[in-house]
This record gives sequence, C-alpha cells and structure tokens, in this order.
Amino acid sequence: MDPVLNSGDTAWMLISTALVILMTIPGVALFYGGLIRRENVLNTIFLSFITFAVVSVLWFIYGYDLAFGSDVLGVIGALTNPFFNGVVESNSLATLAPTIPTGLYAIFQMTFAVITVALISGAIVERMKFSAWLVFIPVWLTLVYLPVAHWMWGGGFLAQWGALDFAGGTVVHLSSGVAALALVLLLGVRKNSKLLPHHLGYSVIGTGLLLFGWFGFNAGSALGATNLAVSAMIVTNISACVGMLAWVLMDKLNTGKPTLLGALSGAIAGLAAITPAAGYVNVTSAIIIGFVASVISYYAVSHLKPLLGYDDALDVFGIHGVCGIVGTLAVGVFATPLINSAIKGGLIAGNASQIVVQLLAIIIIGAYSFILTLAIAKIIDMTIGLRVDDNHEVQGLDINQHEESGYRLS
Repeated sequence: MDPVLNSGDTAWMLISTALVILMTIPGVALFYGGLIRRENVLNTIFLSFITFAVVSVLWFIYGYDLAFGSDVLGVIGALTNPFFNGVVESNSLATLAPTIPTGLYAIFQMTFAVITVALISGAIVERMKFSAWLVFIPVWLTLVYLPVAHWMWGGGFLAQWGALDFAGGTVVHLSSGVAALALVLLLGVRKNSKLLPHHLGYSVIGTGLLLFGWFGFNAGSALGATNLAVSAMIVTNISACVGMLAWVLMDKLNTGKPTLLGALSGAIAGLAAITPAAGYVNVTSAIIIGFVASVISYYAVSHLKPLLGYDDALDVFGIHGVCGIVGTLAVGVFATPLINSAIKGGLIAGNASQIVVQLLAIIIIGAYSFILTLAIAKIIDMTIGLRVDDNHEVQGLDINQHEESGYRLS
C-alpha cells in the first residue's frame, strides 16, 4: 500500500518544527544572554540569531541532501537536489517519515542543525570575534554536523550498525559539547572568567522557552501524532523535572543553599540526557536518567572544569556534552521494545550488545567532532584570528564588535 499523507501527523510536525525554532531564537539566545556580563549581552544573543540565518539558508542549498540524501558508502548523503530544487513542487512524502511531506521533514531537521551550532556559542562568549564565528558556522556545519547527522539518522554506517539516537544525544548534544571544549582549549581563558549573570531573568525565560520547545524536539522526533510522541513527551518532562530537583539538591548539599541558576542548569541537564532515549524508555528509566545525568553534570561543572582549567563559559561541554554521553549510554541499558517496537531494546531487555554499539557511537562522533573542530578553529585562527583584542574583551564586545549597547543607563 502506497504511503498516504496524514493530516494529523502533518499538523503535529508543523507545530513541532515551530517549537524547535523557538528553542534557538529566542530560547538559547536569552538563556545565554542573561548569564554573561551586560557589556556582552547583544553579542551573545546575536550569535544565536546569526546562526539561525546562516544554517537555515545552507540547509536548503545543500545541507539536507548531504545529511539525508541517498547513502554514499555509509559516510554522506548524495547531493541530488541542490537548492531543494523541485522537492516541494513534487508534493512527495518523506522517505523516513512517509505520512508527512518531504519539505516538512526537511525543515524539521533543519531546526536541529540550527540549535546544534548555536549551542556551541555558549562556550566562546565574551572573547571570540564575530567575524570568526561567521566563518565557523558554515564550515563546522558542512564538515561536522552534516556527516554526523547522516551517520546516525540518514542511513549512514552508525545507523547500519544499529546505533540509536532518538532526538540528538550524539548528533546534537555530544557533537556540540565536544566542539565547544575544543574551541575553548584553543581560545584560552577569558580575562574575567567568573560566571556572574547580569540578568538571570533573561535566563529563566530562555530556559522556559527551551523546556517548552523541547517537547517539539523530542516528541516531534516520533515524526507523527502517535502514542510514541505521547510517551516521548512524558519522559521528557519527567527527566527535566528530576534533573532540576537533583541539581538543587546538589547545591544544597555542597554549598548550603539552593540556587535558581542551579535549577535551570539541572533542567537542561535532564532534557539533554533524555533526548537520545525519549522514544525508547519508560517513566522509571527517565527518572533514573534525569537524576544520574544531573548529578554527573553538576560535578563536571563544579569540579572537573576547575580541575582541568578550561574556560567553557556557559558549560556547553559540562552540561550538553556530558549529558549527551550519559543519555546515549542509557539507551543501551534501558531501551525497551515495549515503548518502541522498532527496536530490540537494551541490556534490561536482554540485548547487552546495544551498549557496545552506543559506546562506539559516542567514541566515533566525540572524537570526530573534537578533532575536526580543532582543525577548523586553528585554520581560522591562523587566517583572520579567533580572539578579540584584549582591550576590546575588557570593554565588552557589544560596543567593539557591533557599535551597540544592550542598556542605556544615562
């Protein structure tokens, strides 16, 4: 029987696409913008907005084909429809989501590419040239994101091995987290590396928008208005809430006082960790995943970062990278065919080999993103330079990079 367009699935995926767009602009933009010095608020927000624009254009010129086109040797997709030529006009249904239009599947996947690159910006705020970021966006998208997305989601070699990533634990969170780590190792420490949020209210709003949009991110990855989408939405919410509570508990135990910033960080940790597992696990597993990921992430931020001395400004690696790893491994343990009949499940379901496949995916994608990011950043540094002048960094990037100011105080 030929696939038929389902209006309910199409409506849900249109909503999910809009929700994921909301995650980047203004979600990530506000979350990051509130956490830095006021002299850098506009520059920080601008990094997310410009990323949205650049990635959106390149996605439909060649990005979608390279990520989701016909598989070429398990490595990349074939560029068969540059500029998305004729795809929308053909009224075709998506190969990987046969109840919705190809164009809708393409723009839904575009939103994942956008937020992956935007997440990286949180590590390099307050010291990277805007021009260098503009060069970094298309190069990293092309050389890192598109191949990785194809390997896991477009029929590439990791998908052929049976690696599972429901909504982006490896493709989004791990790849952006290790890329952030590579960039900050090359950039070095800021002149003032203390995290003193100038407007935590912005970050509260940004986190709320991220949590709200994440339902499109995870439940939307069911690719239809189905029971699987409902299950993914429930475990997404549970993991976020448990992650928040766990981080608040860690704050209380370690510093004596709960913090709102800790609550926000814990929620993001829980969300990032459940992302690869959202369509594969039940509520009990989601509680465990959210708690464990939040605690590990807490120590990565509070202990590992000071110990190693890298300046990941807004903890992209400590939260997204670490929780992407935790969640991806959790799939190998907790995944069950009772939630998703398309899979064999993980260790608890009697398929211990899934852990090995998940670990291989983590190692391959983590190493690839880290090495390629280092190479890309080094070339940019040798040509136009990565870092702003010292005096510009001290004065703030808003005025020196954009001739603007976030606040008029006189």
